Amino acid sequence: MGLPDGWVTDPELELTLAEQLTALGNGVVPHQAVHALGALHHAHVDGGLAP
Repeated sequence: MGLPDGWVTDPELELTLAEQLTALGNGVVPHQAVHALGALHHAHVDGGLAP
């Protein structure tokens, strides 16, 4: 997903599997977010749709 190792699985966090899945379940994959923001910026600056 592009997140650092142990983002939710680090034992020091003491998260249950259910808590780990909840933390990841509604998250946006960082690479998708970067692409989406870039596309929106492109559309705004150029006045057109991003590819």
